[in-house]
Amino acid sequence: MQVHLTLKSANAKTGPIPVSTTERASCPPDCAMRAECYAASGPLALHWAAVSAGTRGTSWGQFCETIGALPDGQLWRHNQAGDLPTVDGTVDAVKLGQLVAANAGKRGFTYSHHRDAASIAWIRHANAWGFTVNLSANDLADADALADHQAGPVVVVLPSTTTANTTTPAGRPVVICPATQRADVSCASCQLCQRQRTAIVGFPAHGSRHRVINLRLANA
Repeated sequence: MQVHLTLKSANAKTGPIPVSTTERASCPPDCAMRAECYAASGPLALHWAAVSAGTRGTSWGQFCETIGALPDGQLWRHNQAGDLPTVDGTVDAVKLGQLVAANAGKRGFTYSHHRDAASIAWIRHANAWGFTVNLSANDLADADALADHQAGPVVVVLPSTTTANTTTPAGRPVVICPATQRADVSCASCQLCQRQRTAIVGFPAHGSRHRVINLRLANA
């Protein structure tokens, strides 16, 4: 599993924190966002392609060693592109356990589209052990379904025109990511996605394929 770590992100929305990228093979083949992924276009796509080809980044073991060496209390984001380590299409429990152990004392967070029963179980364990894994929902109804698993916090994609907080069909609160609304807010300053919480974080669709996502959400 090839993975790259940038120790200080230059992305304004992320802020100056460590951020990683994992090869494309980590993404579940049934991810509903696969064809519309924001990371599949633009400058990030070139970086992701290099990591996936093995020409950039390090092995999983070396990556975990680097995470383990981060200062205590360090906020960091796993995967600006890619997903959790996998084996045969499901979350690799051994590698995820290595990452959870490396994160001890740090404040790592990530997002995952893995949703098979075994993956959900390991994601639940990771959240219980201090590594925040947000389950990524495809729409508001899907957010309810993922929240029902009680495996960890949930995030959801919203139409690109969304500007106000909303609720799911079951009445769960959805808070729009502050960094998408204000230029003075970043992951580094907000830290909402790193917290265990009941509120769902909503991300208005962005990137070159946001219109396709808007159409899919309108027909959901």
